[in-house]
Amino acid sequence: MVVRTINSDCYSIAALDFDRRLFDALVPLPDGTSYNAYLIKGSQKTALIDTVDPSKELELVSDLVRLGINSIDYVIINHAEQDHAGSLPMVLELFPSSKVVTNEKCKELLLHHLDLEEDRFITVKDRETLSLGNKTLEFIIAPWVHWPETMLTYLREDRVLFSCDLFGTHYATSDLFMKDEKIIYSAAKRYYAEIMMPFRGSIKGHLEKVNALDIDTIAPSHGPVHNNPDFILQAYMEWTSDSVKNEVVIPYVSMHGSTRKMVDHLTCALIERGIAVKPFDMTVTDTGNLAMALVDAATVVIATPTVLFGPHPQIVYATYLANLLHPKVKFASIIGSYGWGGKTVDVLKAMLTHIKPEFLEPVLVQGLPGESCTKDLNRLADDIARKHKETGLLPS
Repeated sequence: MVVRTINSDCYSIAALDFDRRLFDALVPLPDGTSYNAYLIKGSQKTALIDTVDPSKELELVSDLVRLGINSIDYVIINHAEQDHAGSLPMVLELFPSSKVVTNEKCKELLLHHLDLEEDRFITVKDRETLSLGNKTLEFIIAPWVHWPETMLTYLREDRVLFSCDLFGTHYATSDLFMKDEKIIYSAAKRYYAEIMMPFRGSIKGHLEKVNALDIDTIAPSHGPVHNNPDFILQAYMEWTSDSVKNEVVIPYVSMHGSTRKMVDHLTCALIERGIAVKPFDMTVTDTGNLAMALVDAATVVIATPTVLFGPHPQIVYATYLANLLHPKVKFASIIGSYGWGGKTVDVLKAMLTHIKPEFLEPVLVQGLPGESCTKDLNRLADDIARKHKETGLLPS
């Protein structure tokens, strides 16, 4: 654990996890992560904002002891998920007079997930405040960022927003504050794509609340602290907007080379028409990179061989993931090779219930792609270019 000062009597207590490579048995972590708790000393009361992942709870407690913290009056829990609230039972045992401050929904989830006593809770409503003496905490209920009970905590006097998962990054760094904007932008976009993108509509509304605050610092629960809040706020405004870019994402698998030849030809055809292309071989792709590409893309083309009667299992996974992440893609199509038949197109179309893109005519070929297939792929490239022109992504 590392204890560092954000500003007067406001401290970051970050459990750095440099070696973790998978989150929730799903999300790749190429750069590790951190679990950030924050301590605020008021003139009358002391508050701890969130805890850390249970794997790091002894480090959290050790640092509180080293800081000479004899009492904690309030433990603010912004979010009930384990990586934020998992060490709460140990903190409450160490500080028996402390109270858990959270909203009613979060209290309900904490009681289900952790062994806690109900009388330890103080529940708060949206925009309610809590005085620490010379410091005031304001609570902003922000459901579906990314759970139904999430809230944000705003330290009024110091203009610090403790945003929990919102604006976070799975990025383990020894820096307290964001330094390299290019690195953090990429890490934050990956984090948004993997975790926040399904809740884009809700987040857009919460951004309006955040933008109305006077903020000098954003302190998320993962990654470095943002001492230039406009940087991350502008990025989120872009990602959650309805605008897309002149890009095509092609997740693909090829068993015997036929589908790969189709992908290669379509990629070249799209580039010739002035369209950016991002192909992903799903047998080797980091799914986080695919998720990031889906944030901005106008079109997705799913490329698969037919296995028995349907799409390749790796493509089924990629399609399920894309539908789950709910990107703002406008158009979609399917290409691929089959041996004797099947229902690949029907299966994949039925899986995209959340996205509901406009489907362009697919291109499927039996066996090796030949001249006729090449013409159909050129036609698909023309269709995509026309749609991108109609939506103002390509010059007419």
